Amino acid sequence: MSESRRSSPTSEIFNAKIERDLGRRHRAAPRHPLSEYRLRRDARLADAAEWAAHERALSWSRLCIALAGLALLWPVLVTRALPLAWLALPATAFGLAVVVHDRVIRARRRAERAAACWDLAVARHEGGWIGRGSTGEAWVESAHPYGADLDLFGRGSLFERVNLARTRVGERTLAAWLCHPADPAEIRARHTAIGELAGRPDLREDLAVLGDESGSLVDPEALRAWAVAPVVRFSGSAPWVLGALGTINLVALALWATLPLGRPLFLVSATASLIVALVLRDRVLRVTREIARPEHQLELLAGMLARIERERFDSPRLSALRKALDGAGAAPSIRIRALARLVEIHESRSNMLFAPFAALTLAGSQLALAMERWRSASGPLVACWLEAVGEVEALVSLAAYADENREDLFPELVDRGPLLSADGLAHPLIESDRAVRNDVTLEATTRLLVVSGSNMSGKSTLLRAIGVNVALAQAGAPVRARAFKLSPLALGACLRVQDSLQEGTSRFYAEILRLRQIVALGSPDRPLLFLLDEILAGTNSHDRRLGAAAVLRSLLDRGGIGLVTTHDLALARIVDELAPIARNVHFEDRIDEGRIRFDYRLRPGVVERGNALELMRAIGLEV
Repeated sequence: MSESRRSSPTSEIFNAKIERDLGRRHRAAPRHPLSEYRLRRDARLADAAEWAAHERALSWSRLCIALAGLALLWPVLVTRALPLAWLALPATAFGLAVVVHDRVIRARRRAERAAACWDLAVARHEGGWIGRGSTGEAWVESAHPYGADLDLFGRGSLFERVNLARTRVGERTLAAWLCHPADPAEIRARHTAIGELAGRPDLREDLAVLGDESGSLVDPEALRAWAVAPVVRFSGSAPWVLGALGTINLVALALWATLPLGRPLFLVSATASLIVALVLRDRVLRVTREIARPEHQLELLAGMLARIERERFDSPRLSALRKALDGAGAAPSIRIRALARLVEIHESRSNMLFAPFAALTLAGSQLALAMERWRSASGPLVACWLEAVGEVEALVSLAAYADENREDLFPELVDRGPLLSADGLAHPLIESDRAVRNDVTLEATTRLLVVSGSNMSGKSTLLRAIGVNVALAQAGAPVRARAFKLSPLALGACLRVQDSLQEGTSRFYAEILRLRQIVALGSPDRPLLFLLDEILAGTNSHDRRLGAAAVLRSLLDRGGIGLVTTHDLALARIVDELAPIARNVHFEDRIDEGRIRFDYRLRPGVVERGNALELMRAIGLEV
C-alpha cells in the first residue's frame, strides 16, 4: 500500500486517513487476520464447551429436583406427614432451573454461532468458503451489462465471498452497490465508513449471530408494503366495544355455574361478540393478512436495530445512518419488537389451549386494532429503518473484506477521464499466493488493448480481474492492486453470453444483442469501460474482422476505453486501423518437457504462436 500512496499527494493524504482508521485496530492487535480469527474462533468454541458443561449439570439438577418432588408426594399426599406447602419447594426450584437452563442453552448456541462466524472467516482465508454463503443469484438482473459475466453472483462468486448480510435488505443493498456504480463523493464517504467499521469485529460478530439465530431473512418488501398500505378505518368506539364484550364473556362464563343469569348472559354476550366479529372481519383481515409472517423475522430486525442503536460512529455516513434511527418516541428496535409481540400473539390463536380464550376475548379483532395503531404511528418510518439496516450491513460486509485483505488498497478516484490505471492488478477471488499480477493502463493516449494469446493463457481471467476490481472500486471497496486510479466509468462486459433454446437465439445473436446494449451505455459524464472476450467468435473470419472493427470504432468514437481478447491473430491487425489509440498485448506459453506451461504475464505485441494442437495432443487426440 505504501508504494501506491507515493503516486500523488492527494492519494497519499486520503489513503493515510483510511489507514489511520484501519490501523487503530491493527496497532492494538498486529496479528495477521487469519491468526486473529482463529483465536476468536477457538475462544468461542471454548465458551460453547463451558456452557455445554453447565447445560449438562443443569439437566442433572432438574432430574434430581424432579425426583425429590416425586419423593415428597408420599409423605404429603399419602401419609400426610408433611403439609401440602412442601410441594411448593421442588416446584419453585424446578421452575427456576428451567429458566436458568433455557438461558444457558441460548448462551451455548450463541457461542456456537459466533464460533461458526469466525470459522467462516478463517475459511475465507484458507479457500474453503465456496458453497457456505449466499450466492446472491436472486439479485441478478437478467439484462444487466456485466452482472452475469464477471462472477459477481453465483457459487464461488464475489458476492458469496464478500456478503455478510443477514437480512434481504442488506443483501439487496450490497448487490445494488456491485451492479450500479456510485459517484466519487459517495465512494469516498463509503471509504471512511468502511475504514471505521473494519476496526469493529465485535459488531460484525453480533450482527452475524443475530442473523444465524433466526434461520431466515427478513423480507423488506412485504414489511415495507404493509407499513405504508392505506389506513384501515375502525370506529373510535371499537376498542371499547371489543374490550367490554371480551370482559363480559369471561365474567358470564365464570358465573355460568353459580348464578341463574350466568348462562343466558353468556349466550347473549357471545352472540353479540360473533356479530361484531363478523362486521369487522374484512377490515381485520386487511390488517393482519400481510403481516402474518413468522415473528422471528421481526425479532431479527429488532435485534439488528438494537445492536446498531448501541453504536456511536465518527464517519459522516455512519453518523447519518445512526441518526436516522433517532426520533421522537421509543427506539425503532423497541417498536419493531412490540409489533413482533403482536404478531406472535396473533399466530398463537391457532394454539388449542389459547384458541378458546382468544375467541372469548375477541383477540383477533383487538390485535388488528393494535396493529393498525402501530402502523399509524410507526409505519411511515419503516422504510427509513430498513434502508439504514441495509446500508449498515452492506458497509459491514465491505469492512470485513477490507479487514481480511489488508494488503489491498482503496482506489484513487479522479474526476476527469476516462482513466483506468492499475499496477500489480490481480483477481480478488484468486488466492494471493497464486495470483499473477499485471499492469493495465487505459487513458486518452491508449484507449484500446487487443489481447491475443493461446487457449488457457489468461486472457479471460485478465478481463474478469479488471471488471471485478472496477465493480469493487465503484462500490466503495478496496481493490486487489498495488496502485489503482479510476475515473467514473460505466462498465459493460461480454464474456459469457450463451445461446438459448427457449428463446430461440444463437450465441452469435445473443452476443450482438449484448454488444448493442454495451454500445449504448456510455455518456459524457461516465464514459464506457468495455470488456469483450473473443468478440464475434460465432461467425466467419472475414465478417468477424469487419464486424469487430466496426464495433470497436463505434465504442471508441463514443469516448469509451476497453479491452478485447482474441486467439484469432487476424483480429490483431485491427490495431493498425485504430492507431495510435490502440495497442496489441499478449499472453504466451511454452512447451516444457512435453507439457504446456503458462506464466500469465501480459507482454507487449501480438502472440506469435498458438497451442491448440498441443492441447489436443496432451489429452490424447491424434492430430
